[in-house]
Amino acid sequence: MNALRQSLRQKRRDINIVDRDKLANNLLSNIKKIVNFNKDQKIALYLPNDGEVDPKYLQNLLKKQEINTYLPILVDKSLKFAKVGENFRNNQYGIPEPISTEIISAEQLDIVFMPLVGFDSDKNRIGMGSGYYDRTLAFKKDQKSSEKPTLIGLAFDCQQVDQLETQDWDVMLDAIITPSSIY
Repeated sequence: MNALRQSLRQKRRDINIVDRDKLANNLLSNIKKIVNFNKDQKIALYLPNDGEVDPKYLQNLLKKQEINTYLPILVDKSLKFAKVGENFRNNQYGIPEPISTEIISAEQLDIVFMPLVGFDSDKNRIGMGSGYYDRTLAFKKDQKSSEKPTLIGLAFDCQQVDQLETQDWDVMLDAIITPSSIY
């Protein structure tokens, strides 16, 4: 799994900056096809790291619609979500996290947009390998798929593999969106 993870990380890092920006913009039109946003929602995004899809176009759309957005923050071995503000500090991995007074749990979110390293058409994902999202979202394994939050992975098409080997702790996504497809 580590060799696959490294190979997929390299593929997404190899996308040049101009193409990366175009693809991120294309991805927004696919997001709009399956998600209806409203002002009452609480939406989690992420800040891109290591070549991940940049959700900046989605973030701009949510900001224009005055929808509350949150970013993940590390709390022990899992994630909480802090409302986006003006002030940030780097976490232990060097990823900026908002310094916020409003911190909520994943159960309080309506939609979680998350990065991934690889995915298959069955909506399985592999992340960076630390398990933060799987631990944080473990409660979803006991829910009906219609219960919130909706989990949506964002990826480049080159990150798709035929089939991923899954583990008991893996949390399946509700959808995966790439610039060209919706799974």
